[in-house]
Amino acid sequence: MDAKDRIVNDGVIVVNGGKIEFVGTFDDVPGSFGTETYRSIISASGCVAIPGLVNTHTHSPMCLMRGYADDLPLQEWLEQKIFPVEARLSPEDTYWAAMLSCIEMIKSGTTTFADMYFSMDDVARAVEEVRMRACLSVGITSDETDYEPKLRDVASFCERWHNQAGGRITTMFGPHAPYTCSPELLKDVSTLAHEMELGIHIHVSETYKEVEDIRAKYGVSPVELLNSCGVFDGRTLAAHCVALSEEDIAILAEKKVAVSHNPGSNMKLASGVAPLGKLIASGVTVGLGTDGSSSNNNLDMFEEMRLASLLHKVSNFDAVAVPAYTSLKMATIEGAKCLGLDYNIGSIETGKRADIAIVDFNQPHLVPRTDILSHLVYSAGGADVITVVVDGKVVMENRKIMTVDEEEVMEEVNFRAKKLLSGSNVD
Repeated sequence: MDAKDRIVNDGVIVVNGGKIEFVGTFDDVPGSFGTETYRSIISASGCVAIPGLVNTHTHSPMCLMRGYADDLPLQEWLEQKIFPVEARLSPEDTYWAAMLSCIEMIKSGTTTFADMYFSMDDVARAVEEVRMRACLSVGITSDETDYEPKLRDVASFCERWHNQAGGRITTMFGPHAPYTCSPELLKDVSTLAHEMELGIHIHVSETYKEVEDIRAKYGVSPVELLNSCGVFDGRTLAAHCVALSEEDIAILAEKKVAVSHNPGSNMKLASGVAPLGKLIASGVTVGLGTDGSSSNNNLDMFEEMRLASLLHKVSNFDAVAVPAYTSLKMATIEGAKCLGLDYNIGSIETGKRADIAIVDFNQPHLVPRTDILSHLVYSAGGADVITVVVDGKVVMENRKIMTVDEEEVMEEVNFRAKKLLSGSNVD
């Protein structure tokens, strides 16, 4: 996924100290890279190595509510079902759920994710133990006037965790959405984010109802409101962006706002179809996200790539609307750009951190190997990923998670979900 769009056949990747030192063919490996120098060699014959996938928007602890309250519109789903359960969540619930989501993402080739939730210290703890890479945001959902203590807590979280876990954890500010945050709060968040040189991760124009409600209350669109509050003056990641006008798109492009496209969640909640083609044509950087696994209902970025291509082909009656390579870029290098991490990850290039997923092409549904890019998007699935490397460390080998006890995590989450959804507190 480099600037030359290279596919290297019979390739070799040399990793040392967490960084990629060489990418090329077997015949071109420098003599100085003798096999005796390296502690391990991963043989991936018949496989395809790709950059670790980047999930630009999710809520990892929401796997506790996977399969709960399905087939409802967004506002009813949130206000009547999800919020009451979330009110009972303990920090330990959040920790174990984040652990499970990290495992799920690794097992489907995702090495980096952007998360927004509460009890984010516990999410950070899970990321550190599982050895993933993450950009974490504490969700701010109050429009109360006395929000300063909350902002101080959020700033403190960012100070504690930014560039921690060997640099694998970064942070952003996470005002939830313009319909849950007052303009005053949005302005203060923007000022604080600028002072701390951090970005903002926020839901924007997810539904047409949201746009109607914001226009009725403030006389402008959500995009126009956020722009007037200074939210777009720094690095901003806007999730969803379904209901956009031409004027909205122009603002996003002018302000260099990155967009996280979540086709699976948007389809399931019947939110609508984001104007992906117009965003890309306007120069907006677009990555892919799954949203939480309570509205998707999984964290498989291979599925998201396929949905992105298919949804926009059929909605535009255009078979070439979103080619396979465009979806793959959104899931890798463009996603890294959304998080401000493209200098470090998103492509397999010398000098970048070694975040790599190995996809087993020795599968009936991936034969014949007519077109590797096409197969990755239209034929492969997360279960085809056999080995994952994050920051030069093997975190999954032959489908086995190497860092934590997968069975223990699943058992714990099953127990906690059963208690929570029955109306009880676990801790």
